[in-house]
Amino acid sequence: MQQAPVPQDNILKNLNPPQRQAVEATEGAILVLAGAGTGKTRVLTTRLAYLLQTGRAYPSQILSVTFTNKAALEMKHRVSSLMGGASVDGWWIGTFHFLASRMLRRHADLVGLKSDFTVLDQDDQVRLIKQLMEPLNIDNKKWPAKLLADKISSWKDKGWTPTDVSADAGGELADGKLLPLYRQYQDRLKTLNAADFGDLLLHMITILKDPKNADVLAHYHRQFKYLLVDEYQDTNVAQYLWLRLLAKGSGNICCVGDDDQSIYGWRGAEVDNILRFERDFPGAIVIKLEENYRSTGHILSAANAVISNNEGRLGKELFTSIGMGEKLRVKGLWDGEAEARWVGEEIESLQHKKYKLDDMAVLVRAGFQTREFEERFIKLGLPYRVIGGPRFYERQEIRDALAYLRVVNQRDDDLALERIINTPKRGLGDATVQILYTHARAKNISLYTAILDLTQTDELKPKARSTLMRLVDDFEKWRSLVSSTDHAQLAATVMDESGYTDMWKSDKSPDSPGRLENLKELVSGMQEFESLPEFLEHVSLVMENQNNDAAEQITIMTLHGAKGLEFKIVFLPGWEEGLFPSQRSMDENGLKGLEEERRLAYVGITRARERAYISHVGNRRIYGNWANPIPSRFVDELPQDHVEVENDMVQMGHQGRSTHWDSSGFSSKREPYSESLPKTVLTQGNINGFNRGDVVFHQKFGRGKIVNMDGQKLDIMFEGNAGMKRVIDSFVKKDAD
Repeated sequence: MQQAPVPQDNILKNLNPPQRQAVEATEGAILVLAGAGTGKTRVLTTRLAYLLQTGRAYPSQILSVTFTNKAALEMKHRVSSLMGGASVDGWWIGTFHFLASRMLRRHADLVGLKSDFTVLDQDDQVRLIKQLMEPLNIDNKKWPAKLLADKISSWKDKGWTPTDVSADAGGELADGKLLPLYRQYQDRLKTLNAADFGDLLLHMITILKDPKNADVLAHYHRQFKYLLVDEYQDTNVAQYLWLRLLAKGSGNICCVGDDDQSIYGWRGAEVDNILRFERDFPGAIVIKLEENYRSTGHILSAANAVISNNEGRLGKELFTSIGMGEKLRVKGLWDGEAEARWVGEEIESLQHKKYKLDDMAVLVRAGFQTREFEERFIKLGLPYRVIGGPRFYERQEIRDALAYLRVVNQRDDDLALERIINTPKRGLGDATVQILYTHARAKNISLYTAILDLTQTDELKPKARSTLMRLVDDFEKWRSLVSSTDHAQLAATVMDESGYTDMWKSDKSPDSPGRLENLKELVSGMQEFESLPEFLEHVSLVMENQNNDAAEQITIMTLHGAKGLEFKIVFLPGWEEGLFPSQRSMDENGLKGLEEERRLAYVGITRARERAYISHVGNRRIYGNWANPIPSRFVDELPQDHVEVENDMVQMGHQGRSTHWDSSGFSSKREPYSESLPKTVLTQGNINGFNRGDVVFHQKFGRGKIVNMDGQKLDIMFEGNAGMKRVIDSFVKKDAD
């Protein structure tokens, strides 16, 4: 029997005033600017229950958009619970793609499809594009199908059909043939009665915009009395266009989001969607949720101070009644190894204070950073999990590289040789490999020995035989270098000469730069060991350790993956210029990229409930080479009153790359930089020797002009491809020309 509805007052009783306003403001356009930890989910579910409970709408008259199916299911359960177990069947709730697909099934004929159309996944999409590339004479090696598929998907995310794309929009991609490929791809999809994920929204936008289909748009305007959108800051252009078309009916649209947590620009999210909400919907009400129920006062004050440096934001100030708690700890360390050691020591200390490992997380900016922490935790016997991706030594590119090194170390390692015999592609077909397997089993010999045998006979085709001979010659050459060459350098040589590095360099997929970074980190990590056999034995022990799952584990993940999560303790390592903020992000996107990086810092800090630890180093081995990074500008932006600073580099007399802190703690950003540094450091710098507008020369980046100065740190716009860089003044000199 259905339970009695919960009285309206009971639904609203646990809400603070702004939350209650966000629930009760049902009519018109509403933007709920929900800061981190301010009870956004409670507001969403209560608002939906309120609309149903007060009779303003039936479930089928509400369109509610979530970013994951899991979130949609959870919301249904919560609303039903708020209403005493009442059914919410018929409710239009789900992701953009789910809801658009549900609509498109009803109107598929209007875009040349049947209602039972197939939705292609990315693999199917890439295979279809490969088929279409050949008639257009597009070289798949030069222009990988996945790269072209991603570009077409990005056009769809902008709401562009082939007729919307300008002739030069694809640039040099596919030798200028990307637009014809897009047209043929769309035509082929219709022939196959198929759509990809981007089409689900794109086709519905096309249908709803067409005056011929005015009755379809009018139908949805009549049906949906209320629209509710979660994570609005993460919407792309196509999602925005679809929502605007539907919202023109009742005008009752409520978007919930946080402009300060928009961190997915690299996958098409447009923070401008939320920033221009009041222009898009004149008369809109903006309600700010600023009372945080998660974090302590010091943590929130630090986060507020950092994000306030962004220009592109609506503005809000998080506060809490929890209390101030512990100040953030900021630690300057000698190098990455010392940083990992310090984090490990702090974790053990926290365990003695009764914190559980499950309460702690290490949040990194780049995936390659995880290696040093994984290595350290293994040495300490601290169980850990890597969220959002495999552990360092489990990653595809690392396993491939290790397979090469295992064969160099021991040529009869069949499992390793099998993995890389045709990686990168060497033109060895399945038939050739099967001949090798058959011979090895028949003679009870290793695969490597089988190759040696069969390259001396005529069983293999000439091309396959010559390919295998070159491969064997390479391994023999690399093996001969083991005793005379540094093993880390040997690994780099193997990766280069095998063509494996070039394989990822030519791969235009978004994750290929990260794979190259991981390979360089592998080579860098090898320098900590005496020999190749010792390193490989270490990896074996690490992999064995990883198979022993423990009940309690420390979490290691990227900052991007941490959004929406919370931990009592958060460690934020690697806050250095170039690493965080990412130099690549700034080079590619300028100020927009920098502001997204700052939002990422804000997200990282606000993941912490009780304690946050930020660290940076004065020496970091990146890709096998030592660098001397300066602290991140985000460290400079942390407020003195809410941070405890400890700087080992000052205490150790580190001379070349000091921060703006002295040994006692912070030096105010407004003070002259020289007042916070030991005199021995000052003699090496060029303080007061430069002015904005000076043309200078850098050994690596060439000529450039100083555009900003922060003590010894100079922001310089370099000529050519170098772009904007932040460097220490002692690394540049005034240009004589």
